[in-house]
Amino acid sequence: MYQGKSLIIIPSYNEAENIVEIINDVLIQKESFHLLIVDDNSPDKTYKLVEEEIIKNPKKIFLIKREKKSGLGSAYLAGFKWAIENGYEKIFEMDADYSHDPKDLLRMDVFLDNDGYDVVIGSRYVSGVNVVNWPIQRVLLSYFASIYARLITGVPVKDLTSGFVGYKVNVLKSILKENIRFNGYAFQIEMKFKAHSNGFKLIEIPIIFTDRTKGESKMSLSIVWEAIFGLLLLKIKKVFKF
Repeated sequence: MYQGKSLIIIPSYNEAENIVEIINDVLIQKESFHLLIVDDNSPDKTYKLVEEEIIKNPKKIFLIKREKKSGLGSAYLAGFKWAIENGYEKIFEMDADYSHDPKDLLRMDVFLDNDGYDVVIGSRYVSGVNVVNWPIQRVLLSYFASIYARLITGVPVKDLTSGFVGYKVNVLKSILKENIRFNGYAFQIEMKFKAHSNGFKLIEIPIIFTDRTKGESKMSLSIVWEAIFGLLLLKIKKVFKF
């Protein structure tokens, strides 16, 4: 059991170019950070590199290796359940590709410790548009998707699609009692929507989001459509309670 410690969950699929470096950069940030990689049987053998790092640091690095590529949302849900079972009090989501800066984990962790917040969001849009190396069309897609999500859900968060998020464990225990519908782009919105709907306190803090320089993006058009139409269904279900 690791009561009192923070767990960083990183899903991985073909992240062999990034995984060792991101593991080391996360673990040097704070002594109480532990790291769980959820790998979907990466063809590039990302999980093999994680296993080698576990041998070096078995008390802080952990691995869930799944049989096949099953989606971002299900990877995080597997990680959340593992974190709860192992007694962690604060759980963070983070990408493997350095779009999220490990140094920001310390800034985010403080809000869950001392300031009475239940969810902390590393936000690209709370203080302007803080995105580096994205083509303008993707910046516009992400920015307006967040505006759309805020209008539909009524959640007062400017970056609802952010994947850099920290939760107190009681938030996840509450949300996991419900059915999580989405697995792709909309998963991040649904998690924040349900946290807000259940009365938890959310805060955004500004981060600089930098597009990956190694590996390939997992974004697809189907993931975007899931978010657009799925949000409407999410809101309707909430209003009519079915």
